[in-house]
Amino acid sequence: MELNLQEMLFEFFGGLGIFLYGIKFMGDGLQKSAGERLRDVLDRFTTNPIMGVFAGLIVTVLVQSSSATTVITVGLVSAGFMTLRQAIGVIMGANIGTTITAFIIGIDIGEYSLPIIAVGSILLFFFKSKKIHHFGQIVFGFGALFYGLELMSGGMKPLRGLESFHELTVEMSSNPILGVVIGTLFTVIVQSSSATIGILQGLHAENLINLDGALPVLFGDNIGTTITAVLAAIGTSVAAKRAAATHVLFNLIGATIFLILLHPFTALIGIIKGNLGLNPEMTIAFAHGIFNTTNTLIQLPFVAGLAFIVTKLIPGDDAIVNYKAQHLDPVFIEQSPSIALGQAKEEVLRMGKFALKGLEETFQFLKSKNVKHSTTAYQLEDAINNLDRKITDYLIELSTSSLSGNDSEEHSMLIDTVRDIERIGDHFENILELVEYQQANKVKMTETAMGDLEKMFNLTVRTVEDALHSLDQNNLEIASDVVKKEKEIDSMERTLRKQHILRMNEGVCTGQAGIVFVDIISNLERIGDHAVNIAEHVLGERR
Repeated sequence: MELNLQEMLFEFFGGLGIFLYGIKFMGDGLQKSAGERLRDVLDRFTTNPIMGVFAGLIVTVLVQSSSATTVITVGLVSAGFMTLRQAIGVIMGANIGTTITAFIIGIDIGEYSLPIIAVGSILLFFFKSKKIHHFGQIVFGFGALFYGLELMSGGMKPLRGLESFHELTVEMSSNPILGVVIGTLFTVIVQSSSATIGILQGLHAENLINLDGALPVLFGDNIGTTITAVLAAIGTSVAAKRAAATHVLFNLIGATIFLILLHPFTALIGIIKGNLGLNPEMTIAFAHGIFNTTNTLIQLPFVAGLAFIVTKLIPGDDAIVNYKAQHLDPVFIEQSPSIALGQAKEEVLRMGKFALKGLEETFQFLKSKNVKHSTTAYQLEDAINNLDRKITDYLIELSTSSLSGNDSEEHSMLIDTVRDIERIGDHFENILELVEYQQANKVKMTETAMGDLEKMFNLTVRTVEDALHSLDQNNLEIASDVVKKEKEIDSMERTLRKQHILRMNEGVCTGQAGIVFVDIISNLERIGDHAVNIAEHVLGERR
């Protein structure tokens, strides 16, 4: 009995591992084949909740994970790329998209899983083309998914002889709440509703659980899958928490509705199974698909209500950073290029404020090592990159208009300034990575070194702030002051570098700490260079 139990556990958990790896590998291949522009799909095609449903469905089919789609969505809402109402649509679509995996499992081709894995391996190891590699990933993952299911199914067969398991399934059939709880807990543990639905399909196929007992477990699986979004939202923005709360609320409401309608729903699935001649796996797949699609259709008209509830449950400001450009109206390009140029300058200044804020957050991360500061700084850097593309595209389009001599000069200046601000973002991102390296490798920095970094950070922040102020006010005096401050930064960088080398020679500071310190002051010095570039443009314009 002990040997059988060991064999059963090994087969089940080994199969589960291969199944999860297969889904992940297949999803990665699909994602790469799709050009890795999934966030753009969500950003562009979510103008309203209905479009959001389709976007969520498409992206989930491509990544083979509703959890991944929800996590991306949580990030987009947190960053201001997407409103909460749009996100609710995406989350609903993701719930429909995840049912595709159950339909794939319903196609009973487990006996061909090993040849499919072999084909995938050939495509991965004997071809150099990236496209073929990505296709190989999809094929290999597809085969691994079915092979994992076969192993799990073999592992579950001995359960037929366990009286306690029979009693549990009988209890689940008569007590649907127990089924929901079991489904929820198992999905929370496994972190994949596709895996738990796959296991449910296997149990139903082996006649270990009937339809009455299986459907409540299926509802629980949908509640359990929300844990990934909840975990992704911990320690993030209010908007991220609201998106995660929406996912939980949406699936809880759906499970409650279908528990109330359990008997007619079970009868409906029984009729569909009989009329279409479905195998047990496909029966569960149809139940899963109908449940999620109907749940979406029921709740879609109440998106505003869901948004209102989660806003009341989780009060606060929606987004840390609003990624979207606010001043780039294309109408002005044709009607009044001069106004369009002014609008572009406003957006450049807004981008500059992001860079300044990112630099401040980076310094806070260096001091406190609190991840919330690095998260905000990375989001700001992402926002800077987005605005860099949007402003540059706008200015390129504007260059086709007839600009006066002065406007042409300002146009060139703005293009250069956008590049300088974007580089400031790159440099504070470098510093963030250095601090993360310091944390990961437990690199200790002396108090003297930290004091020196604080001085240089403060001077660099003031220099960037003044550079942006001189651009905003077109102020010659402030711009001249930036040039002086930048020389101070250069001098400070040389002095601090020498002092740190002396500390290392005296054995006060380690080599690793020396590398981190020198790289941070080097990045700060370069930020000063970009700040002075902005100021020199102002000086040149005024002259």
